[in-house]
Amino acid sequence: MPGLVVAAPLIALPAYPMVAGRVDGWADPAVAIQSMYVEALQRAGAQEAVLGPRHLDHEEAVAILHRFDGLVLPGGGDVNPSRYGQDAAPETYGVIALRDEFEFALCSAALELSLPLLAICRGTQVLNVALGGTLRQHITDYLPGHGKPGVEGGQNVHPLSVEPESRLGRALGVETARCSCHHHQAVDHLGAGLRVTARDADGTIEAIELDGPAWVTGVQWHPEDTAAVDPVQQSLFDAFVAVARR
Repeated sequence: MPGLVVAAPLIALPAYPMVAGRVDGWADPAVAIQSMYVEALQRAGAQEAVLGPRHLDHEEAVAILHRFDGLVLPGGGDVNPSRYGQDAAPETYGVIALRDEFEFALCSAALELSLPLLAICRGTQVLNVALGGTLRQHITDYLPGHGKPGVEGGQNVHPLSVEPESRLGRALGVETARCSCHHHQAVDHLGAGLRVTARDADGTIEAIELDGPAWVTGVQWHPEDTAAVDPVQQSLFDAFVAVARR
């Protein structure tokens, strides 16, 4: 029909809880997500919907995600190591039980629904652990090239090798990408059905994807950091939204 407007793909974007006083001038607790995720999705033609964390079981998560065209799992604090059978290392920080519960439920529901899923930094760790994998809890003391999370200016933009015959490789269109990293943890043993699609020169796993027809990709770096000025990084959001549109 002439003039018909096609709705933008609707992308679920979980926010994280913030304690009272974290935002200047706000006396009450809040939920938040960095605007760079929102902007990268909007540049790709999507409409984000920010979801506040809450207690959620699997059936509720499936019902919620039935309304969406895709899910982004963003970065943030550490996953509770008990979820992959380990005690917390001294350097473990930022564990929020409610956020873990919420995002693991959404991740499992998205996998069941074969919903397009883009996992970023912490999100990649959630994806790996949800499928039975484990994490290296602290790498920055002996692998310093990965930046420092939660620190102003802590990111390190450096080249990573990308597997060309992968969803990630086809999305980025390059075999070497300059990526903004600030993570102190990394994937260790892979979860069921996952394969490695990018590594650092030191061998650290920097991207994973799920075998099979569903578009499920996780990157350990932060593409949203540089997507506004680097078309290669923006292309990851473009590819994700294109699949969600279908």
